[in-house]
Amino acid sequence: MEEKLITKRLKEIRLGKKLTLENLAKLTGFTKGYLSQIENSSQPPPIYTLSRISNALGVDVTEFFGQSSKVTAYQEITIGKRDHYKLSTRESAPYGYIFEDLAPMKKGKNMEPFIVTVGFDRKIDIQKDFRHDGEEFIYVIEGRLELFFNGKSFILEEGDCAYFDADKPHSGMSLGKKEAKLLIVIYSYKRL
Repeated sequence: MEEKLITKRLKEIRLGKKLTLENLAKLTGFTKGYLSQIENSSQPPPIYTLSRISNALGVDVTEFFGQSSKVTAYQEITIGKRDHYKLSTRESAPYGYIFEDLAPMKKGKNMEPFIVTVGFDRKIDIQKDFRHDGEEFIYVIEGRLELFFNGKSFILEEGDCAYFDADKPHSGMSLGKKEAKLLIVIYSYKRL
């Protein structure tokens, strides 16, 4: 899906719910200006930001990708088949990451699990570092990752992991000849 369509879809859903940017700002904790900037941008925000907005709107994050979930009620378990979660893949050009949502069908989730492939050409820029409430877990499935966390750098090899407070600046880039493929789980204790 073209990235501009994601931000357009976000605005359509907000308007369909008859919410102003001010209402959405109160629900998400983001500023009205930031939300307006997202809706008018040609690039979507980081996946965690989309997740937080989807919680506030009462929709699954996959709705922004044009994939409406048919599940409307809480379920004790959902099974993610490879064909289903691959549908949620998107490339976020400014960050050079590809996200695959592993639990697009689960309603009312407190964790956001993803497979993330990290590109090589990421120029580290403090303005692009991720920060959000909650905790984050990263497990390196393939390749090598240089993880930048709160002003420090860590090298993670296949099989290595990191668990950290996500309100500190963090980002990463692939090292070596192979893109880093990661399992990332984001947990928010500020449930919206």
